Amino acid sequence: MQGPANDQRRVFLLAGTGEGPRLVQELSRHNWHVSVSVVTAGAAKAYAGLPLEQISIGALQGIGGITAALLRAGPFRWVVDATHPFAAQVSHDLVMACADLGQPLLRYERRLEPLGGAFLVADAKALAAQPLQGQRLLLAIGGRHLPAMAAAACRAGAIPYGRALSSPDGLRAALKAGLPPDHLAVVRPLHGEVPGAIERALCRRWDIGVVLCRQSGGVTEQLWHQLTKDLELSLVLLRRPSPPNGMACVEDVSSLLDWLECD
Repeated sequence: MQGPANDQRRVFLLAGTGEGPRLVQELSRHNWHVSVSVVTAGAAKAYAGLPLEQISIGALQGIGGITAALLRAGPFRWVVDATHPFAAQVSHDLVMACADLGQPLLRYERRLEPLGGAFLVADAKALAAQPLQGQRLLLAIGGRHLPAMAAAACRAGAIPYGRALSSPDGLRAALKAGLPPDHLAVVRPLHGEVPGAIERALCRRWDIGVVLCRQSGGVTEQLWHQLTKDLELSLVLLRRPSPPNGMACVEDVSSLLDWLECD
């Protein structure tokens, strides 16, 4: 159990992206004591060997679940929300729970990538309004968005294709989208695999003309910018949701550390 002197340098990090382990390393290097919350056991493996106070595994169910977790593991000087940019509900629930507890909260948000030749759509309705008649469209998005975007692609006259992770949740979402079996690839990225190799192969196999991915920033979005440029494909980005109103945000580790040191 941490004593009162250490409570002021304790951080509760909710991590839903690949930046989580790097944030733990940097925070620990600056003498912050870090507890981490991740959704899956697979995500927890990335933190093996890192100097953590504790790691909790499993989705925090709404405002009540977040409040219970903070009371159980706290007190903390800061809560850092480093969840995925499209995990909007989690960020909203964090704002509400932390406000109720008087808990300082900071959002670590991936920096927006330059659009380059890509263009944005706000939602499924906007995608359905695009001139995509006859285009082979690869839906390179998370399972939660796949059913709605597949339906929107069909309304736009496109021929949708998709991919799913080989997990129960990924397969359920893919099946719900109603794609024909030969328009769906179940993938399981392997350690050491060349980044983008699967995606490049799928685009060529299916003769894809347009790719839709999320404006999530980071290496995944960067990969699609480069791959679509290399293959001369069109890239459509699903617009990133804005953080909750009034939520303080930083976009790099240096700014994060500076903010945490503020009184």
